[in-house]
Amino acid sequence: SYTSDTKSRGENKKIIESLYRLSVDIKKIRRLKEWVLLQDVAYVTEIAGILQEMGADETAVANILERCPEAILHTPAEINSQRALWQLVCQNEKQLIKLIEQFPESFFTIEYHENQKANILFFQELGLKNNIITRFLTSAPNIFYNPVEKNRNVIETLQRNYLSLGGSDANMKIWILKLLSQNPFILLNTSTAIQENLEFLQKNDFTDHEVLQLLSKLKGFIFQLTPTTMQKSMFFSKNVFKCSDQELKQLVLKCPALLYYSVPVLEERLEGLLKEGISVAQIRETPMVLELTTQIVQYRIKKLSALGCNIKSGTLESLNGTKKDFEVNYGKIQSKKERPIFNPVAPLNIED
Repeated sequence: SYTSDTKSRGENKKIIESLYRLSVDIKKIRRLKEWVLLQDVAYVTEIAGILQEMGADETAVANILERCPEAILHTPAEINSQRALWQLVCQNEKQLIKLIEQFPESFFTIEYHENQKANILFFQELGLKNNIITRFLTSAPNIFYNPVEKNRNVIETLQRNYLSLGGSDANMKIWILKLLSQNPFILLNTSTAIQENLEFLQKNDFTDHEVLQLLSKLKGFIFQLTPTTMQKSMFFSKNVFKCSDQELKQLVLKCPALLYYSVPVLEERLEGLLKEGISVAQIRETPMVLELTTQIVQYRIKKLSALGCNIKSGTLESLNGTKKDFEVNYGKIQSKKERPIFNPVAPLNIED
């Protein structure tokens, strides 16, 4: 019954039968990656065997093959090489199989095996901890597809700029490792793009120290921008806040999101705030609110209003920050409101 589907005419029956024996949902593969079932050669039993050897149970094997059926098209030798490679950064096979279950596509992309190996060794040599490298392998696998020379080149450009902007030799390694762990995608940029973005900031009168400050605050995301997009965002902010170049620079240092977000995003967030009755003057005073989405702002205003706080007058500080920051502030405001006005154990003031 499992091969009676009309689509199955060109499918390889042997592959279907082997997958069926492993309790793999064939319909799911047909829906998502039917081309795998049309191949002449596959190594279903062998790949399942390797996964089981690493500690995957029947359900885990079925899940992995459903999510990444192309795994069965690789030879056992290729998969064992990949297994040895990932073991360079995994504590043990238990951790490795857990990662494969969560990110099968990353593990079974073996076309760049040599680049992956060279990059893993380069990252280790750079001083990145193995747990960070495993995070990169699963969440940013494409940085390993680059030739190692390209990644080395980007890192050297960053190091060179860090020193030329006044960063110290002693702190450079920590700075680079922190930047990389926050945003590994900076390695997908070219050295030229990095250089152009830094020069753009310097041309806009940001001092070397301020440029370094922005790099750290933006966690390297600045390299995913272009001078044109940054120029547009700054021009938009200057018009909205009606400020001088110097004042704009201070606003950007206070809130790098003004540089990072595109004009349509800034426009939408600004409109959302204005609709809530917040003034441009208030936003200029606390520009960091533009880092929050309109939905988050609305949710926070609603919660604070329920406590009797009027956001329209005064500062927007209570709206700011991460979810955790907001919850802490909200808790403080709440406990103040709930405190009794008359404290029966307080000493009496005679003059009262």
